[in-house]
Amino acid sequence: MIQDIMTGGASVEETLELWVFALLAAKERITPLFTQNRVASFACAFLDVLIGNEPRKTGWMRAEAARRS
Repeated sequence: MIQDIMTGGASVEETLELWVFALLAAKERITPLFTQNRVASFACAFLDVLIGNEPRKTGWMRAEAARRS
Protein backbone atom coordinates (compact mmCIF):
# COMPACT_ATOMS: atom_id res chain seq x y z
CA MET A 1 0.00 0.00 0.00
CA ILE A 2 2.81 2.45 0.83
CA GLN A 3 4.44 1.71 -2.51
CA ASP A 4 1.12 2.45 -4.25
CA ILE A 5 0.97 5.84 -2.56
CA MET A 6 4.53 6.68 -3.51
CA THR A 7 3.89 5.78 -7.15
CA GLY A 8 0.59 7.63 -7.27
CA GLY A 9 -1.52 4.49 -7.52
CA ALA A 10 -3.33 4.60 -4.18
CA SER A 11 -7.11 4.58 -4.31
CA VAL A 12 -9.17 7.29 -2.68
CA GLU A 13 -10.39 4.78 -0.11
CA GLU A 14 -6.82 3.80 0.84
CA THR A 15 -5.80 7.44 1.12
CA LEU A 16 -8.76 8.26 3.37
CA GLU A 17 -8.01 5.21 5.51
CA LEU A 18 -4.42 6.36 5.99
CA TRP A 19 -5.70 9.84 6.86
CA VAL A 20 -7.91 8.36 9.58
CA PHE A 21 -5.00 6.43 11.08
CA ALA A 22 -2.91 9.61 11.07
CA LEU A 23 -5.68 11.50 12.87
CA LEU A 24 -6.00 8.73 15.47
CA ALA A 25 -2.25 8.92 16.09
CA ALA A 26 -2.47 12.72 16.36
CA LYS A 27 -5.29 12.39 18.87
CA GLU A 28 -3.08 10.23 21.10
CA ARG A 29 -0.19 12.71 20.90
CA ILE A 30 -2.21 15.91 21.26
CA THR A 31 -3.47 15.55 24.84
CA PRO A 32 -0.13 16.21 26.61
CA LEU A 33 0.33 19.42 24.62
CA PHE A 34 -2.46 21.22 26.47
CA THR A 35 -2.19 22.45 30.04
CA GLN A 36 -5.95 22.26 30.65
CA ASN A 37 -7.81 18.98 30.33
CA ARG A 38 -10.92 20.65 28.92
CA VAL A 39 -8.94 22.15 26.03
CA ALA A 40 -7.46 18.74 25.25
CA SER A 41 -10.91 17.16 25.34
CA PHE A 42 -12.26 19.80 22.93
CA ALA A 43 -9.37 19.16 20.55
CA CYS A 44 -9.96 15.40 20.75
CA ALA A 45 -13.70 15.92 20.20
CA PHE A 46 -12.90 17.91 17.05
CA LEU A 47 -10.73 15.05 15.79
CA ASP A 48 -13.50 12.58 16.65
CA VAL A 49 -15.82 14.49 14.31
CA LEU A 50 -13.23 14.32 11.54
CA ILE A 51 -12.62 10.62 12.14
CA GLY A 52 -16.28 9.68 12.72
CA ASN A 53 -17.93 6.40 11.75
CA GLU A 54 -19.64 7.85 8.73
CA PRO A 55 -18.36 6.44 5.44
CA ARG A 56 -15.79 8.81 4.01
CA LYS A 57 -16.57 10.25 0.63
CA THR A 58 -14.82 12.80 -1.47
CA GLY A 59 -16.66 15.72 -3.02
CA TRP A 60 -16.92 14.02 -6.38
CA MET A 61 -18.33 10.86 -4.74
CA ARG A 62 -21.06 12.92 -3.05
CA ALA A 63 -21.83 14.77 -6.29
CA GLU A 64 -22.05 11.47 -8.15
CA ALA A 65 -24.45 10.05 -5.53
CA ALA A 66 -26.60 13.21 -5.68
CA ARG A 67 -26.77 12.99 -9.44
CA ARG A 68 -28.09 9.41 -9.23
CA SER A 69 -30.88 10.43 -6.83
